[in-house]
Formats: sequence, C-alpha cells, structure tokens
Amino acid sequence: MRILLIEDDTVLGAAIRDQIAGDGQSVDWVTRLDAAGDAMAGATYDLVLLDLMLPDGRGIGFLKALRARGDVTPVIILTALDQVSGRIEGLNAGADDYLVKPFDLSELSARIGSVARRYTGNPNPIVSHGALNIDLAARSIHREGKPVALTAREWALFEAFLTRPGQLLSKTQLEEKLYAFDTEVESNTIEVHVSRLRKKLGPQIIETERGMGYRLGKP
Repeated sequence: MRILLIEDDTVLGAAIRDQIAGDGQSVDWVTRLDAAGDAMAGATYDLVLLDLMLPDGRGIGFLKALRARGDVTPVIILTALDQVSGRIEGLNAGADDYLVKPFDLSELSARIGSVARRYTGNPNPIVSHGALNIDLAARSIHREGKPVALTAREWALFEAFLTRPGQLLSKTQLEEKLYAFDTEVESNTIEVHVSRLRKKLGPQIIETERGMGYRLGKP
C-alpha cells in the first residue's frame, strides 16, 4: 500500500513512518494540510493517517473537504483528543477508524490492515489461493501446509496482487505501492521481487503481460 501520513509531531511521525516502512509499505510524510493537499493531487494513496491538530488548520476540515469532492480514500484519524464528541465528529466526517495517542504501533499496523481489507470488499483475513493459505492479519503464508517466509517488501508486493485479483498492475503502479517519493528505485527492483515470489510461491503465482505489467495468476 501507499500511505499518506499527516502528522506534525516529528518524534511520533518518524516512529509511524518507520513502522509502516518496516511493514513493507510505502509512506509519504507531511506535517501540514497544504502539503497533504499537494501530495494527494500528485499521487494516489491507499490510505491516509490524519492528525486532527495541524499548524495550518484542523484535520476535520481537511477530511470533510476530501469527502465532499467524492474522494473515498480510507482515513484513520490519529489524535490526542480523547473525547467521545471528538471521535463522533471524526467518524461522522467520514473517517474509517480512530486511534487516540499514545497508541501501540503494532495496533496501528493492525488497524491499517483491517481498514484496507474492508475497502477491498473482504474483511476476512484468511484467504486461499490455489495451494496457498494466507493470513493477511498475521502476514503469514503456508504453501501445501508448509510455512513460506517472505521479506516485508515481498509481502507488500504479493498483497498488492492478492487484493486486486485479475487486475493488471504496471511496474510504475507497483513501485508507487512500495516506495515513497524520496526513495531511489533501481530499474529492475520489481522484476527481482516478482522473481523471488515465483520461486517461493510457485512459478504461476504472478503472470507477466510483456510491456504492460503483472497480475495475480489463476489459482
């Protein structure tokens, strides 16, 4: 996934960024709402993590504007305001989930996965694909009953295919899912990850449309 983090607390922001990156996801971190607007105008995000109190305004206004123009990107609110009225306001404005600071970073990862699964139309974390049994919540895979170890990047790439069955994903789209704006990506990075997934999960797990991109193979 590609995630936009809008958080002006530099210590917390760095911790969240590192947690998301450690999960193999791409994260762009901004500290102001105007920068967030510019980021969303220039890229497509799978999820937004939104602080409510930012230097140039309140996150609620940003969220309401997002929903008013028809943007359905999932949003998880992160705030230090532990009041029921604030949580209700955020959810009524269109937030998908709500975390009160301080929170455990592992819980944040779990909430991100839960919201993402709901948006793909299948909240069940247990998925089967041919000889593969996948637990999206535990980030684990068994092939013919035997566990398969994936790196964080391999998992994120496979998850991108798994949550979009049959959809052709270009190399550029996949790079955007895995890497932030300021990350230099080698020209053959996606090909290398795809090759490793095929070795671990089976040669037909990912199909190549030459010159166009990749898609999840048929079970």
